[in-house]
Amino acid sequence: MRNNCLSCGTIFTVPDQGKLVIKESYFNHFPKPLPLTVEDKDEVHTVFSYRSHEELKGALEQWNDGNIPHIRIHVLDPSTDRSHPIPLTHLYERITRPDLVSIIHKGEFQAHLQPIMDIKMKKVIGYEALLRTNHASIHPGELFSFASDAGLQSMLDQKARRAAVKAKAEHLQKGEKIFINFLPSTIYDPDFCLAHTFQMVKEYDVPSEDLVFEVVETERITNVDHLKTILEKYKASGMKTALDDVGAGYSSLEMLRLLQPDYVKIDRSYIQDCHIQPEKQSFLNQVMADAGRLTIDVLAEGIETPEEWNWLAALGVHFGQGYLIGRPAPFPHAAILP
Repeated sequence: MRNNCLSCGTIFTVPDQGKLVIKESYFNHFPKPLPLTVEDKDEVHTVFSYRSHEELKGALEQWNDGNIPHIRIHVLDPSTDRSHPIPLTHLYERITRPDLVSIIHKGEFQAHLQPIMDIKMKKVIGYEALLRTNHASIHPGELFSFASDAGLQSMLDQKARRAAVKAKAEHLQKGEKIFINFLPSTIYDPDFCLAHTFQMVKEYDVPSEDLVFEVVETERITNVDHLKTILEKYKASGMKTALDDVGAGYSSLEMLRLLQPDYVKIDRSYIQDCHIQPEKQSFLNQVMADAGRLTIDVLAEGIETPEEWNWLAALGVHFGQGYLIGRPAPFPHAAILP
């Protein structure tokens, strides 16, 4: 696992000219040979050479009718004599979109801040950090999707955490919370992988108690014990934790008991028109009851109308976030009070 963690911080540069080393046994599963020059071959491996990224990309698209096999290969860089292991699918994505590889590698993005308000006090208590690239044509969703396809999720997640902590240090006061999204699947070994985050917090001299690490909405929990260990590591360092997307797979009272987050965030789909939809009101009442028994704070996302705000305030929801309060921006900004 630690090899995976170590790879979070570096991306090897795919050479313009190089060689691929592929196990001979893999070719038994494909109807035609890989259309590249064979440099060497034995009973175990075949070595192919390519003269450009375009040649390699074209060969992979021709092979197996464009269905790139998810097999692990080695790329040999003749300029360094080094060998780099990588799944072939990841290699293909990286040579196809070098611009996105560069953005992730160089960290060409920043954290935009969306205010979170105490509903009862009508006071901003913190901000959620939302990743935005420095390139207007690149949507954050495109970057995250590419990172998943190219095997760069760990690096992107790590650098996004850094951008969020940096934004906290530069723009927020002591006592103002910063909610930071993270992908549990990128944290292979909590003791080892989170050491980088804890060192980053020290580097920027940010109070641990002002950081809230939030399981992102796109994650689906497959290993509850692993996630519990991660959350416990954050808490042991004095940080807070949050579960997003309540109601979509892991919102049961038992799950909340197991994970004991400090906050649960209710997705916009349950907030929209909550003042006039009885089924949503029933769900929100249940969440408040469950969270209350466990002393977990509830945060409603996506509040866009005064009617939604007023109904949630009457219910006793603790915190709110959404366009009615404030949109994401590069700097902290005054919330629009309902």
